[in-house]
Amino acid sequence: MRETGALSAGPTAGTALLLRLVRDGRPRTRAELAAESGLARSTVAERLDALLDSGLLCHTDKGPSTGGRPPSLYAFNPGARVVLAGDIGATHLTAALTDLSGEVLAEENVSLDVAAGPEAVLKELCRLGGVLLDRADRARGDLMGIGIGLPGPVEHLSGRPTNPPIMPGWDGFDVPGFVSERLGAVTLVDNDVNIMALGEHRAHWAEAEHMIYVKVATGIGSGLIAGGRLHRGSQGVAGDMGHVRLPHGAELPCRCGNVGCLEAVAGGSALARRLTELGSPVRTSGEVAALARGGSVAALTLVRQAGRDIGEVLATAVSLFNPSVIVIGGALSVAGEHLIAGVREVVYQRSLPLATRDLRIVQSRAGERAGIHGAALMVVEHALGPARSEAPAPERLPIPIR
Repeated sequence: MRETGALSAGPTAGTALLLRLVRDGRPRTRAELAAESGLARSTVAERLDALLDSGLLCHTDKGPSTGGRPPSLYAFNPGARVVLAGDIGATHLTAALTDLSGEVLAEENVSLDVAAGPEAVLKELCRLGGVLLDRADRARGDLMGIGIGLPGPVEHLSGRPTNPPIMPGWDGFDVPGFVSERLGAVTLVDNDVNIMALGEHRAHWAEAEHMIYVKVATGIGSGLIAGGRLHRGSQGVAGDMGHVRLPHGAELPCRCGNVGCLEAVAGGSALARRLTELGSPVRTSGEVAALARGGSVAALTLVRQAGRDIGEVLATAVSLFNPSVIVIGGALSVAGEHLIAGVREVVYQRSLPLATRDLRIVQSRAGERAGIHGAALMVVEHALGPARSEAPAPERLPIPIR
């Protein structure tokens, strides 16, 4: 997840700490910030002035008076900058402009084949970024950064795709450099399922320390939240469950080059192909889901079995990882309860009773917005630091603090 583009010399750690405190949305007085941060009042006053100058902080309504003039309240200003979030799938590109709280200000969704290559796809993302900035009446200088999710393995440190099965021409391509050069902002890149897991978790399951997010669409993948944080693994490919071989996968070829993979058996492309062979011609996982919602017996049967197949892999993951929540998202997740029912059937049957005692297996609440929320949050957390435990790295603030 390499950063490209100049970051200004950042503020002191004290400034970053104050910013972290106010990002929870609760306005605070100067005295409260001093008490919570442990900083001297004179230091707090100096740092607050810097944050007010940057626009990241603003004055809000006066606090209750304890005698004399009511104290000023300081609050985080999510409109100080904007983020461009790009969710690139196998057959679509969604671009959205958000504020620093993740609220979508403008959005575009276009059909686009990722196999068209990195330059064609990323040029379209950059074009849409300009359109969205104009629509939201924001200047290029307001852009804090760009977050991109890609439908394939991404080397975490460089932000470059690594041998992505469905992305010809993308292997090793400098995605952050290409986009940053055109839009002039820090660009961060990750696997699309990772950012969906991040967006879903922060928006709807922040209390869950351990969560698995499963995307079931053209392909199948998962993102892992461990200890409340996104877990990428040593090379950034943790959660690549779509290429786990199923015992009954036979010799079905997978686009990764192996045979019998979960994705080749239960992915949206596999179901679309089987439905077409059965006389119901469909091309995409969304069309499969629509057929199932319409009551097609063949579609419902295949979707339910796909859930069971996914459940086989998840049952092992549940025993190894012991999550409290499994969230099922992606285009096929909207096929109705049949997919999730198939997952539950196998997971609850094959996993250890203690591991499933409090386990919830649910449909995504963020839906199609999970990737956008996650991509934006990835940029904000990188730039402003984590809003949870430790103080953020000061050098990550791309806004001059004097």
